[in-house]
Amino acid sequence: MSDRPYVIGLTGNIATGKSLVGHVLAERGAEHIDADRLAHQAIARGTEAWEQIVRAFGPHILRPDGEVDRARLGEIVFADPGALARLERIVHPPVIARTEELIRHSAASAVVVEAIKLIETGMVARLCDALWVVVAPRAVQIERLMAYRGLGYEEAVARVDAQPPQSAKVAEADVVIDNGGSIEDTRRQVARAWDAIERSADLPSPAGT
Repeated sequence: MSDRPYVIGLTGNIATGKSLVGHVLAERGAEHIDADRLAHQAIARGTEAWEQIVRAFGPHILRPDGEVDRARLGEIVFADPGALARLERIVHPPVIARTEELIRHSAASAVVVEAIKLIETGMVARLCDALWVVVAPRAVQIERLMAYRGLGYEEAVARVDAQPPQSAKVAEADVVIDNGGSIEDTRRQVARAWDAIERSADLPSPAGT
């Protein structure tokens, strides 16, 4: 069997709870790659992506320390689909390259790649053995954005409604996790799906063993 890890692509719309599912999979032994964290690194001050963002959006989107003010940038791009597409063209290539590098060097038997634009960037076809989609009711998404990110109601609604319908991702999913209920219920769903992978013997031995 190949030493390449089994790659789970984990996606879902904003505030559906992808990170919770990623953490549960990490507890099961998967290496968790968070594309949002990689995006933070990709746009750090002095990187090529940082320079492109400053050219595209202007120096006013920088904090006093020179780092990108992600809140200010978010206000711009979530209100303008063209601006969002421009930002994604800058950020996605270095994030995908870094994700591929991490998968190549992983010693784990399974890797979970968490990314909100996993399908749109082509990473599913390019990297993943299975696609897991996390869903939650719209009202729950809005409530979470207000509670955990400090957004006002109108801003939370705008961010939720700026994204494609959840059904578009569900249509391509191998596994759907409904994260609209309790954490315990979400954990049970993840456990069932993970156990199914193990039973099908799709998980390779960890590299080096």
